[in-house]
Amino acid sequence: MVLSSIITVKNLRFGYPKNEVLKGIDLTLHDNELVCLLGVNGAGKSTLLKCILGILKHQSGNISYGNVAQAINVGDGNTSSQSISSEDLDPMQMARYMSYVPQSVKSSFSIDVYDTIMLGRRPYIGWSISELDREIVSKTIEFLNLEDFAFRKFNQLSGGERQRVIIGKAIAQSPRVFVLDEPTSDLDLKNQIQVMKKLKILVSDENSPKAALVAIHDINMAARFADRILLMSDGEIIAGGTPRDVLTPENIQKVFGVTSDVIESQEDNRFWIHVKDEIGGELEHKHVIWEHQNNEDEG
Repeated sequence: MVLSSIITVKNLRFGYPKNEVLKGIDLTLHDNELVCLLGVNGAGKSTLLKCILGILKHQSGNISYGNVAQAINVGDGNTSSQSISSEDLDPMQMARYMSYVPQSVKSSFSIDVYDTIMLGRRPYIGWSISELDREIVSKTIEFLNLEDFAFRKFNQLSGGERQRVIIGKAIAQSPRVFVLDEPTSDLDLKNQIQVMKKLKILVSDENSPKAALVAIHDINMAARFADRILLMSDGEIIAGGTPRDVLTPENIQKVFGVTSDVIESQEDNRFWIHVKDEIGGELEHKHVIWEHQNNEDEG
């Protein structure tokens, strides 16, 4: 089976003065797959996503998008097998091809949740909002179970509710690629699972080919839902493949500096990671400075 490539990154580099952030990144994203980026804070995950989105201008290397003509209705539609470089797309075309969920969204604007999600339709709206736009927004609200606060003000929502709304906006955008930066960080356990399930459903529909690239810290969420995992460390991808191939105790120790065990599920073919401790992480009382301070104060 030949997989269709929809994003290809080759030898991508980005940095600031005296700080090289991305060091020759290579990756490919295919139709109908959910790929998770794992790594410690500062590994370069968010920077990589922003370069792919065109928010940050990479300094060298190449980012190309396959099947763009068909996905964003450019050209005559017969060039869908050709790849287009990131420099060839204007912002509106990029918005039709990729949607983005940032780590956090802070807004003081008093706008309804419904209208916030409608903003995702902006790349398609001409002079007025169409019935199709309204239908897509309504179905998105139902898909993500947002009915209870669909007409509340966005700036009055909790952090987790806001995050679900922004995910809804990205879904209503009807992109070919979902790019999400820690989409579950503000969510409770139930909604973390629900959101990842919904993403999996969206990218698994072979009749509407899509893909998702997700930066995430939760190893077990990635193990459960990802088709592939990319491990990042110090601006490089040091391992890539299926969750079972990548999430080994050796790789986890190398990237995260912790010891772990791989635990097989008794009910199905899944597995989960039991993180035990940081390397050299035994706590000794002599290192607890505030206890010494308290003792001195009592004396």
